Amino acid sequence: MVLENFDQLLTKYAQLLIQKGINVQKDDYVQINTDIEQAPLARLLIKEAYLAGAKKVIINWTDDQTTRLGYEYQDVETLTDIPQYRIDEANDMIKKLAKRISLRSSNPNALQGIDPSKISAANKANAEAMHDVRIATQANVVSWLVAAGAGEEWAKLVFPDLATTEEQVDALWDQIFKTTRVYEEDPVDAWDEHEDRLQEKATFLNKKQFKELHYTSPGTDIVIGLPKNHLWESAGSQNQQGEVFIANMPTEEVFTAPDFRRIDGVISSTKPLSYGGVLIKDMVFEFKDGQVVKASASEGEETLLNLLDSDDGSRSLGEVALVAHQSPISQSGIIFYNTLFDENASNHLALGSAYATSVLNGTKMSQDELKEVGLNRSTIHVDFMVGSGEMDIDGITYEGEVIPVFRNGEWAF
Repeated sequence: MVLENFDQLLTKYAQLLIQKGINVQKDDYVQINTDIEQAPLARLLIKEAYLAGAKKVIINWTDDQTTRLGYEYQDVETLTDIPQYRIDEANDMIKKLAKRISLRSSNPNALQGIDPSKISAANKANAEAMHDVRIATQANVVSWLVAAGAGEEWAKLVFPDLATTEEQVDALWDQIFKTTRVYEEDPVDAWDEHEDRLQEKATFLNKKQFKELHYTSPGTDIVIGLPKNHLWESAGSQNQQGEVFIANMPTEEVFTAPDFRRIDGVISSTKPLSYGGVLIKDMVFEFKDGQVVKASASEGEETLLNLLDSDDGSRSLGEVALVAHQSPISQSGIIFYNTLFDENASNHLALGSAYATSVLNGTKMSQDELKEVGLNRSTIHVDFMVGSGEMDIDGITYEGEVIPVFRNGEWAF
């Protein structure tokens, strides 16, 4: 590793994720899900969690090559047989209110060439098995964080023109540190200021309570309805105990849920999506009465169509997120092939389930009640990027007034 002061920066990053990301307190349980390639960072996270007062830290390891071998040699019946002990462990962590970190570093193309129907079936089985975990995290019952580590295969894809693997990995770590404000003298203070800036946008949108948003750009002309009493959120969230955490590092978005019954028009993706180890490019969706009635992609189309058939809610939307085109990640000009980064360079939407926090008193509602007020229910939540420097968005009030929200990819207020 030739990145200057890398060990100190990695320690600083670990401290940020523990202190500001999931905000570990005395006697907390902490669960870390990570690729084995990120063992050095994982060890630092474990240490920092204990120093912050954690009672117990549990770590779950994954490995791209092992995962691929499983897909190659197991049949669908075996892949979809989720052991009860895994379900019990996951539910036990929710009961213990364990704070969760998911470190993303996988190769976006790790499962390229694997039968898409196998991937779809396995993803669906895992999603159904982890139903309680998904509901708890989407309602912020527990603190949770998605962050990244620089994996070799991922770095090669992002920086193919660099001469060596070491240079590629260093370049990716450099971007991770930049976008999470690790280079700042006090990263926590820097995040506090960033939260305040994003919250100003969320506050404006919450006051307006638009009936719908109208998106226009090359390949896009769509109207997306918003539920009554919807809530726009920014970087900071609160768990069930009132503790503040950051769900994504980096993040540049302000987001809410659409009314899944009122979406009409056509929208085109502007960046590739890595889903289930497969890249999907140049997606186009046609919506009618809230449902995808037609979809295509120049690459990974079969995987996309399988995704859309996951369940009754997978053909509608669960998230509307606004990100300025001038965001640091966008201006880097880098395509990361990783949703955590690419979604923070672009306005984006999500197929599937909405967060219960996106509507007033949503965390107190049943699943049926959430659906009644317009929040989509599904086993999936898959973000895809739609923004660009050519996108305009108008907010339309219940009185029919049209108010600019975005012009040429930037906030209009």
